[in-house]
Amino acid sequence: MVSSTEYGSHTWDLLLTVDHQYEDVDKEFKVTVTGDLHVGGLMLKLVERIKKAQDWSDYAFWWEQKKCWLLKTHWTLDKCGVQADAKLIFTTQHKMLRLRLPSMKTVRLKVSFSSTVFRAVSDICKMLNIRRSEELSLLKQSEGTLKKKKKKDKNSKEPATEDILNLCNSPVSSGSPANPGLYSKTMTPIYDPVSGSPASSTITWFSDGSLNEQNCSILALSHPTCSPEMLAEMYQPRTLADKAKLNAGWLDSSRSLMEQGVVEEDQLLLRFKYYTFFDLNPKYDAVRINQIYEQARWAILLEEIDCTEEEMLIFAALQAYHVSKLSLSSETQDSTCESEVDEVEAALSNLEVTLEGGSKSNILEDITDIPKLADNLKLVRPKKLALKAIKTYWFVFRDTSISYFKNKESALGEPIEKLNLKGCEVVPDVNVAAKKFGIKLLIPVADGMNEVYLRCDNEDQYARWMAACVLASKGRTMADSSYQAEVQKILSFLQMKNWTMCSQAASEPENVDMKPECFVSPRYTKKFKSKQLIARILEAHQNVSQMSLVEAKLRFIQAWQSLPEFGLSYYIVRFKGSKKDDVLGVSYNRLIRIDMATGDPITTWRFSNMKQWNVNWEIRQVAIEFDQNVSIAFTSLSADCKIIHEYIGGYIFLSTRSKDHNETLDEELFHKLTGGQE
Repeated sequence: MVSSTEYGSHTWDLLLTVDHQYEDVDKEFKVTVTGDLHVGGLMLKLVERIKKAQDWSDYAFWWEQKKCWLLKTHWTLDKCGVQADAKLIFTTQHKMLRLRLPSMKTVRLKVSFSSTVFRAVSDICKMLNIRRSEELSLLKQSEGTLKKKKKKDKNSKEPATEDILNLCNSPVSSGSPANPGLYSKTMTPIYDPVSGSPASSTITWFSDGSLNEQNCSILALSHPTCSPEMLAEMYQPRTLADKAKLNAGWLDSSRSLMEQGVVEEDQLLLRFKYYTFFDLNPKYDAVRINQIYEQARWAILLEEIDCTEEEMLIFAALQAYHVSKLSLSSETQDSTCESEVDEVEAALSNLEVTLEGGSKSNILEDITDIPKLADNLKLVRPKKLALKAIKTYWFVFRDTSISYFKNKESALGEPIEKLNLKGCEVVPDVNVAAKKFGIKLLIPVADGMNEVYLRCDNEDQYARWMAACVLASKGRTMADSSYQAEVQKILSFLQMKNWTMCSQAASEPENVDMKPECFVSPRYTKKFKSKQLIARILEAHQNVSQMSLVEAKLRFIQAWQSLPEFGLSYYIVRFKGSKKDDVLGVSYNRLIRIDMATGDPITTWRFSNMKQWNVNWEIRQVAIEFDQNVSIAFTSLSADCKIIHEYIGGYIFLSTRSKDHNETLDEELFHKLTGGQE
């Protein structure tokens, strides 16, 4: 018999690397350990060996080979699976990170590299004074979006570091309660709801944090626009495949930054990932509103989202005259009369995007007799050989369906056809100047989408029918409390497009100090000369000249939300059983299968009809089941399938939000819906 001492003890040597700044102290230490030593005890042994008195509370072990943190300090080395060959690095959990905001401003701040990205973004948003952090996430620029920039930048130097806003003095510790100052609902408003500037009476709230009055103004107000040269150097997607590259780099919200290969001083993009902007309030959300506006502005300038020439000029007018000029104005706007504040809050009521299936605000109103629309409209059906058949019929809109008859007198009989709009795609086809008010309906059928065009005679008729179609596509009727608000939103947008020429501005465009190339996408810069663009923008400006700064931004966001492609994130996928690649569009309330070659929608699936979704991690396939025994499965080719899975779960999570609840988030529910675990 051999005694245990003769056989050998259960101790072994573990090589530890310490990430510190001391020149007179070794970086590597060999520590003798046993398998039943817990992680906290290992930390204690190491700190005793370093022999430097400092606060080591932010340090933790990073396991290089396994790419994971050892954060459970009560676990033993055996339970963690640590053996003699493990390479452990004792390093800080909070590190410096550069974030490029939607406004293209870069901020440098200290972020937790050991928390999940979901929690890290929450901490970042507290530092930047952005409420509703669940709408944002971090994005790595994919290689495809950097190629053009690298070629252009070969002979140019990096931009000067003074462009970076340094907020590194006050790191937010993960899990610690945030200073309630800027988040408190009970305190006086912290922003002027009209100008968006910080309210002077509450600037003292900024004194303890890294976001002082000056920094707050930088993030809450828009500043000089980019040069045409800078715009030309930035990545501009030309096809759906190019647009898919924009969404390939979203980080996994359930894992930490270090686990996803992010290192100290890396640059990431902070962006609004989910297009459901909940509970916007100018009194508290000046930074948030400005950053949403900036994300919308850059998406339009870089043609990440398509819009018509008429719409582009409206966007240009709102940028050129309200956001840029008012932001640069040295005169601060004092508190305004109550009616102006009411106008801003009225505009806000049109901005909230809610998922269907949410709680109804007025149940009694919704169960009364459902109203209907009845009118003469033109029906346009695309024919072969590029011909179109246009004919006037008597249309009746009831519940979520449209029926049409030969004339009004025959409306008591059977309709020629009845179109069920639930789950359809509704696309505006409008040119106010040409008096064209069309509604394009893409209605799901067994073999794809049935395409129908409706032509209205005037703005009022268009607004009523368009609003009814939009609600019907979501399974709602005109009895829904949001119908009138939808009508007013459409009329408001049409009014902005319906401008009259200002003779003085048109005759003297050269007197206006403006670079129109900064306010429209390159496509329109090539189409028009500079003087022509100035004149056209001045035309559009006539209808938006009386707005305040915040209202101009809100109108811009509202117009962005009215675009057919708003809120769609694209991915290249291969559907099960298909022999060719398709594009999958993920929106806040639906998935759309799109033909990659033509860009036409093939099928739409609503989240409200979804029963369950999961991922087969072995073959990286996303499977979704809907009502009526409809099921789909696809593999993602342009991004990891986890990104698409998280998008779907994230939108479902956001649909559970309510104004009645406090602002604390159910992080556990988010990870259940987005984590992809059975």
